[in-house]
Amino acid sequence: MTDFKQTARHIFRETLAAIDIRATLARKLEYADSTICIDGATINLRDFREILVIAVGKASFPMAEGLLAILAPEFSPAGILVGPAAPPRSFPDWQSFVGGHPVPNADSFAAGRAILDRLASCGDRTLIFLLLSGGGSALAECPLDPAVTLEDFRALNSALVTCGAHISEINAVRKHLSAMKGGRLAAAAPRSMKITLGVSDVPEGQETALASGPTLPDPTTAGEAERVVRDFHVLEKLPASIRSQFERHTLRETPKPGDPAFARAHFMLVLGERDLLHAAHRALEAEGFFCLTDRSTDNWPIEKAADYLLGELDAAKKICGGRMAAVVSDGEVNSPVTGKGVGGRNSAFVLACVPKIAGKEITVLSVGTDGIDGNSPAAGAVADGETLLRAQAAGLDPKDFFQRSDAYNFFDRLGDAIVTAPTGNNLRDLRIFLAR
Repeated sequence: MTDFKQTARHIFRETLAAIDIRATLARKLEYADSTICIDGATINLRDFREILVIAVGKASFPMAEGLLAILAPEFSPAGILVGPAAPPRSFPDWQSFVGGHPVPNADSFAAGRAILDRLASCGDRTLIFLLLSGGGSALAECPLDPAVTLEDFRALNSALVTCGAHISEINAVRKHLSAMKGGRLAAAAPRSMKITLGVSDVPEGQETALASGPTLPDPTTAGEAERVVRDFHVLEKLPASIRSQFERHTLRETPKPGDPAFARAHFMLVLGERDLLHAAHRALEAEGFFCLTDRSTDNWPIEKAADYLLGELDAAKKICGGRMAAVVSDGEVNSPVTGKGVGGRNSAFVLACVPKIAGKEITVLSVGTDGIDGNSPAAGAVADGETLLRAQAAGLDPKDFFQRSDAYNFFDRLGDAIVTAPTGNNLRDLRIFLAR
């Protein structure tokens, strides 16, 4: 079983290598002779007076680096880079900002203002590449109402994330208060040609949720935002500058399909959940596993998701024809914080599996592909059928650690926390189940 933990770690490393952003951009972006083909359109870069790149999100640096490598040496566009940490290298003629995540900081607001100011000067002979990845919602922000401060936005975020609303409902509120979200970034340069390239941490078909959809028509409405604030009793928790907009019903609607801002806008998904699962599936098959892929547990409670996926592993064992069996899954499980410990939903998921797999030849790994799991320094954790006995021998009670939301420290003391540092990527969480 110890070997299977190493195998699971190996599969994770192989999966990360297969979804390398720079290599994927070079492979997927159809670019030759100054011409790019995207979203059914053929665009010649020589037709434009200027090219601008705006990269926002956890994968902003590798996306920018990959695009610049493709365009070089003919084109060397200026740009704006916004990420969660200082970039390893700087680009000539680029502005760089270190935004806040999961809530905006002062640099997030400075980045948002810089982006909007730059877009305001773009005309019909400007080509804008917008490189978006997960985390972009907080990393760059600018309120639609200039009276709303950074502290107000922080209070808004705190009220929303604790009210019990689904993330799509939370985003509906955020979009109607932002000058960037919900298509408004496209509207900031309505006459320009805009090419958006996305590395997605949201479910397939929900790309308007990626970085809160700054360049796509917004399906949510002001009425929906008002309903969320009303139904989840958020209004009284909001700062006055934001609360008044709901009380007076003065929210401005976001751009919808058919808006002129999208007439010259194109979108391409560079990496998404299918790429993640395909890479993991191929790596497992290369190791000799019979593998089932499951995409059904997104936003499920941890216990329900764990029981279901372990059931899928049992099903795989029955039809694997004597081969080793595996299940690979993605998405985000629902992991309420019930204590003041260290960890996130991935290590919490594995911890919930520990008593379920005790004594069995089963290994479970769950990780964030961005290398970040909640408030911990780890990407996630791995456990097998011997983990419970090892924990008991070390005086560690899984139930106690789970209730205190302290899964990271549980696995760190056992040597089973998976630490990668930020990966520069940000697809979905990855879960791997292995059985003999």
